[in-house]
Amino acid sequence: MTQENPKTAAAEAPPAPPQPVLSPADAALIDGFLQHLEMNRGRRRRTIEAYRMALMRLVEFMAGKPLASIQPLELEGFAGIWLHRRGVVAASRRPYVSALRGFYAWARQRGHVKANPAGELAHPKTAQPLPHALSLASAEKLMWAPDLSTFKGIRDAAMLGILIGCGVRVSGLIAMNESDLKAAEIEGKQRLVVRLTEKGEKTRELPLPREAEMMLRVYLDHDELRALDRGITTGNRPDKVLFVNMRNTRVPEHERRGEALRMTRHSVWRMIQWYGEKTGIPQEERHPHAFRHLFGVELDEDEVELLTRQKLMGHADPKSTSIYTSMSMRRKTRVLDASNPLGKIKSPVSELLKRL
Repeated sequence: MTQENPKTAAAEAPPAPPQPVLSPADAALIDGFLQHLEMNRGRRRRTIEAYRMALMRLVEFMAGKPLASIQPLELEGFAGIWLHRRGVVAASRRPYVSALRGFYAWARQRGHVKANPAGELAHPKTAQPLPHALSLASAEKLMWAPDLSTFKGIRDAAMLGILIGCGVRVSGLIAMNESDLKAAEIEGKQRLVVRLTEKGEKTRELPLPREAEMMLRVYLDHDELRALDRGITTGNRPDKVLFVNMRNTRVPEHERRGEALRMTRHSVWRMIQWYGEKTGIPQEERHPHAFRHLFGVELDEDEVELLTRQKLMGHADPKSTSIYTSMSMRRKTRVLDASNPLGKIKSPVSELLKRL
């Protein structure tokens, strides 16, 4: 087998695409908009960086022309065929459109453009595949996986219990502090209620399932947890981080206190991957959102009405909740077995089915 000459390969490689030239005026516009998102809209850093990337691609498209001079047809061309030809599929173009609409609406309000060129810019239409949900069998395997003789196992069981039993987002799970737990009397019984801060900094409250509550109480009463300095301040009041990460190698041991102890999104993801591989759960189910999908499916299987399901899931739009109706196989099977035409007539296999 002949080896490729590195000099020849380098000579034949296509030249790197030129970096977009950002004028001072456009730089000021983009920075002003992103600062507005952070300071006035409370958007997360990840969203801000995604919008910055989208606007820099627009700068590349404009090839030196000011962003304020773009016309609606040019914007459609950028968000459509231009991005498509650069390998950005329809689903991935949706955040670009959101960034453009937000940017030019802000620029119009501030008087940077006379008319909003993105006012009629539509999101690309995409097919919505059914998500992968954790199965009940896989959920049972996961709940038995942690070693409950260790502090780590108890912590993991408590987190898995809340993720599976309440369908919460990981962002809500790791953001919880002890002040987000409160006792409540519901129908004459004492229950533990959690306050969640999730997508868009929205808060909501959920009662914990009895099983999740018991695992959480065991975790809170553990000696190793009590030995940690989890103290923080929230709203000028003393508080404590709820779920702790004991192996954050990026923080020196002498600084592991307060916020530095908080579990991260990546830590939760790694935990789920580890237990999923250990118990033989399919790869597509080893994801925190698969837990939410199981929660949504089970609510639909039990015919919980849509508005209640929406509130329990923390969805802003009921359309997001209604997708689980397409995934509820047990309920559809019950209805189909009772009501399909074949079950109401005599067929060549009717007698055989009765014997079976």
